[in-house]
Amino acid sequence: MPPRQHAPRPASDAEHSIVYRREDAFCGWPFYCGLWRVANGDLVAGFKKIPLAYRDMAEISHDRLTYRQGDLYLIRSVDNGRTWNGDELTHVHPLDIGADEILARGARDYRAEGPLEFASPDTLIMTGAVPAFLKPDSQPWLRASTDGGRTWRRHILLPMGGFPALSGCGSSLTRSDGMNLIGLAMTTEDGWANRPLVYASRDGIDWHFLSFIGTEDGTTFVSTRQGSFIFGAIGRFYPRLIELSDGTILAAVRAQRDARNVIWTELYRSADGGLTWTFLSRITDWGAPGDLAQLSDGRIVCVYGYRVRPPGLRARISEDSGATWGGDIVLRNDGGSWDLGYPRIIEHEPNRLLALYYMNLANEPVRTKGGVRHIAQTTFTPD
Repeated sequence: MPPRQHAPRPASDAEHSIVYRREDAFCGWPFYCGLWRVANGDLVAGFKKIPLAYRDMAEISHDRLTYRQGDLYLIRSVDNGRTWNGDELTHVHPLDIGADEILARGARDYRAEGPLEFASPDTLIMTGAVPAFLKPDSQPWLRASTDGGRTWRRHILLPMGGFPALSGCGSSLTRSDGMNLIGLAMTTEDGWANRPLVYASRDGIDWHFLSFIGTEDGTTFVSTRQGSFIFGAIGRFYPRLIELSDGTILAAVRAQRDARNVIWTELYRSADGGLTWTFLSRITDWGAPGDLAQLSDGRIVCVYGYRVRPPGLRARISEDSGATWGGDIVLRNDGGSWDLGYPRIIEHEPNRLLALYYMNLANEPVRTKGGVRHIAQTTFTPD
């Protein structure tokens, strides 16, 4: 018999708070920036910050905001996420930097700086793309910290490996054998299709293609271009990798036909360290990208932005390693528009999760479909 479907239900103990907000800035997209617990116990999170006056809708167009606008920063909590120090951000990446500027600062790798100790919780990896994500000319950059995010090595450019365009998606996983895997997305030369893949390195110096996630080319049916996507096409990108306690590796992947609402999260499984992948399940009806965490009791939780009405943040739980999923747990539904989500999650107490994401609110008197885009968090017990 097929699994019984469950109606959405509210979380029993969700607590919300603001991590970072400025009235004159768009702050968003922590999913591809990162969330870590470093060696001394601090929580460190990344996000994108763009100066913005919220005068009209054109200012918050993602076509504008995702292309060489703003900077990436880290924010730190020394008390397990109860408070965050917004007065001492660490600058990591200027979005107006180009490939030529990165190459002018040094070689394409860290050979001169020495290898990275991936087993250390103080080794953080951040990746992205210049001049922007998922463009026909995207090149992937990588930057590493070896002191828990307080200082960062220079940018390097990852090898293209014969691909027309690549974007780093902020997902880094160190396998139990010490190999580091990073999730990227290939973009076709015409810029209209994307495909998730994995690069790998044992030392942080030499990075090479390891595998495609899934067997499809990133596109199903293609008919006509309409707006910023191909009508009929399904793009897949933003892979997020985790290793389960039994060594299985899972990859959550964003699939979409329309970035504003027709997006969902798919799950792929690798039983051989990321060398080959099989489709495991579709996690959400709508909602992506989704971040994954395995709880102390073995269950897997996926948290994702919900961009159809009522917009907000939701979660689903799997009790069988991702094969099937329970119904939506509504963490919040007070968003002012679809422009929210991109969470990262961490089990910050036993069987209790902290989700960090960007948010806009419906109850603010602004003209731009919801209020100031800010970084928020929700803590909850998955039950």
